[in-house]
Amino acid sequence: MSAETIRAAFRDQGKSCAMLGSPFMGRLMSLMADRLTSDSTVGARVLAWQGDVSSAGQSIPLRLAGALHGLILDGLDAKLTAAYPPNTVSDEALWAAVDGAFTRHEARLMEWLDQFPQTNEVRRASALLPALWHLDEIYGLPLVLSELGASAGLNLSLGRFALHAPGGIGGPADSPVQLQPDWRGDAPPAPRTLAVAEAAGVDRNPLDPHDPVHALRLTAYLWPDQPHRLALTRGAIWLAGAPPDAGDAAPWLAARLAEPHPGHLHVVFTTVAWQYFPPETQAAATAALEAAGAKATRAAPLAHVSLEADGRPEGAALTLRHWPDAPEPHCLGRADFHGRWVDWRG
Repeated sequence: MSAETIRAAFRDQGKSCAMLGSPFMGRLMSLMADRLTSDSTVGARVLAWQGDVSSAGQSIPLRLAGALHGLILDGLDAKLTAAYPPNTVSDEALWAAVDGAFTRHEARLMEWLDQFPQTNEVRRASALLPALWHLDEIYGLPLVLSELGASAGLNLSLGRFALHAPGGIGGPADSPVQLQPDWRGDAPPAPRTLAVAEAAGVDRNPLDPHDPVHALRLTAYLWPDQPHRLALTRGAIWLAGAPPDAGDAAPWLAARLAEPHPGHLHVVFTTVAWQYFPPETQAAATAALEAAGAKATRAAPLAHVSLEADGRPEGAALTLRHWPDAPEPHCLGRADFHGRWVDWRG
């Protein structure tokens, strides 16, 4: 892998961050691309990295950015903090603070470079909740939730989030998680408070939101000029239940679907996770869903809600299947990958 290829990955990541509402990250990634050198141990390691360094691979630009942000959240580097949002400094001052941090915190940054970035985007619940309101209109049953690729399981608490929608606020109005997406398209179903009887998730590398080290990781990989995301994540951490189970999604789901839930609607969901599952996991999970769906009844229905990339340029597709009534996938609309907007077409 050439240094120029790595610099190009930083530039591409900067464009993506800017497109997703973080001009600071766009600027920081551009500075990394232009000014990173092998003079420091950290810089030398990054510029010599082998393999796919992009966000589709090992995501090295976000690893480095998260490691730096973690120093600020931990209160370990006053110079770096003074150069980061909400402060405004020149490119020269920002780069001097970043470059200095490479030396001041070499051991810590090298350790964080070993970690794959992991976030748990709470705002994706802005798309999940109207899908659940829609299902509540149909079945009117308390929910059992199962999330695949759950990260720290923050969105398993979505029944305790407040979602501001055209028809009012759904969920507890005093929730520490106040979701306020831009709404497009049709009006969503009438807001309501959902009854969630049980919630569990699985992830290959789950984080425990109650562990301060893991909580720091969840917040460090958020972007420094987006304090609203930080506030929402901290609110969701406060609401979080037990961490997800560790393991492959397919066998976990098969075991979960084998448990009877009479008088409940079992909802299996993913948010921008399915694409990262190996093909064999995708096939086995789909087979388990369809086998369980074939046995579902109106007294014990099953639903699958997914917010996933589908190759279209704007946002992710919000798709629903539910058994026994509508086993074929139906698109309810689209949503921004970070939940900034929801285009409801249900």
